[in-house]
Amino acid sequence: MSSRNFTEEQLREIIALFQVYGDIVSVNRYGSGHINDTFKIDISIGGAPVSYVLQRINDSIFTRPDRVMENIARVTNHIRGKFAGAEDATRRTLTVIPARDGQPVARGPEGGWWRMYVFITGAKTIDLIENADQARKAAKAFAGFQNALADLPAPRLFETIPNFHNTLSRLEQLDTAAAEDKMGRKASVAAELAFVDAHREEAGKIVKMMENGEIPERITHNDTKINNVMLDDVTGEGVAVIDLDTVMPGCALYDFGDMVRTSTAAAAEDEKDLSKVFSRKEYFEALVKGYLSEAKFLTEAEKENLAFSGRLITFTIGIRFLADYLAGDTYFRTAYADHNLVRCRTQFKMVESMEAQKDEYEAIVRAN
Repeated sequence: MSSRNFTEEQLREIIALFQVYGDIVSVNRYGSGHINDTFKIDISIGGAPVSYVLQRINDSIFTRPDRVMENIARVTNHIRGKFAGAEDATRRTLTVIPARDGQPVARGPEGGWWRMYVFITGAKTIDLIENADQARKAAKAFAGFQNALADLPAPRLFETIPNFHNTLSRLEQLDTAAAEDKMGRKASVAAELAFVDAHREEAGKIVKMMENGEIPERITHNDTKINNVMLDDVTGEGVAVIDLDTVMPGCALYDFGDMVRTSTAAAAEDEKDLSKVFSRKEYFEALVKGYLSEAKFLTEAEKENLAFSGRLITFTIGIRFLADYLAGDTYFRTAYADHNLVRCRTQFKMVESMEAQKDEYEAIVRAN
């Protein structure tokens, strides 16, 4: 887990590992992320203020930080080339600050892996989606991100977390956790396991279509929450997609599906009152309009499965929460004993809501 404590003296020592110059004005913990330790660094260069983001990469999750950063450097350089000469080019993607040795990542004196980016100004992130128009703008930004990377030259990016959205792999993990039943919790989740069994038949649909070549592999973000898009302070439009740790080869449908899961939800991911949990049709329609306005690369097979992808990814995340609950809450951070079970139930309730609106959702996709 993250949230280690670092003194300002330690952080100044780490900053010195990177190619930044000037007088350090302030160093403060920044953002709401729970994976990496993040700090905002304000520096004065000849009296002019410049800000950077300094992050310690969580190498318990990303076991090859060098590969993560090689992916990010290639992706951001490619996107920057697309907008060369544009007035807002510096805001279109993250700018990696090299370490003193020229690498995109540095090893800190405490043994951790660190990176630094230029702080994007004139834009902000939001943690909770406030209206359908924000959903449209975020979906447009994520589609533009995929579009910009459609012609990234070889070699293939590294898979920083293999099988990240592979539902069949996640089912295997759940089955193992249920068989081992380390915490003696299996008997209490009979209804949830029955829900999983009822949905097994469709679980491998996308995986199999990719294996058969019916759906192409693409470069995808794999964590398409609203707070991973920088929204312009004036227009509200998405200017840059951030948090690129999981950028790797994948399926465009998984990115769209996770947008549906997170942006159409009427309640929090850990809402205990399931009567408040449902997928909002107007937000789904906004996502479709925004995404398809930019995702010109989609094949017919991909477009035909957009609505299904929302159900599949939501089901997959529910499986992950349930597996972690059975295994003793070893992956997701929890605030109380049944936290992962509560999260699992909200995901499965969202799946039910999407299933109830299946015909309407598919009609929305066809209309766009």
